[in-house]
Amino acid sequence: MDAQMKRGFLEVCVLASINRQDSYGYQIVKDVPAILNLTESTLYPLLKRLEAAGLLTTYSVEHSGRLRKYYRITEAGVRHIDEFLRERDDVVSIYDYVKRGARQ
Repeated sequence: MDAQMKRGFLEVCVLASINRQDSYGYQIVKDVPAILNLTESTLYPLLKRLEAAGLLTTYSVEHSGRLRKYYRITEAGVRHIDEFLRERDDVVSIYDYVKRGARQ
């Protein structure tokens, strides 16, 4: 998959994962579709960007004697997912165009 396309999908998949329930890094890596090959080294900078953009907030919870950082989606994050979904028809029409061109 193209790196730029993958980046866009990663962002919205991470938001969708957190939208299901507040989550932490390792769990998010497990929840995101494997085809995106998300690693913790890719995830944490992405989470920081999403938080800086106001799409996520964080809080800490003690787990086994250590603090675990959890991520919670904001209303802006939910709107970002909604915008992504509204673009679906546009993306499908581009794929259809390319498919028709490939068959010529």
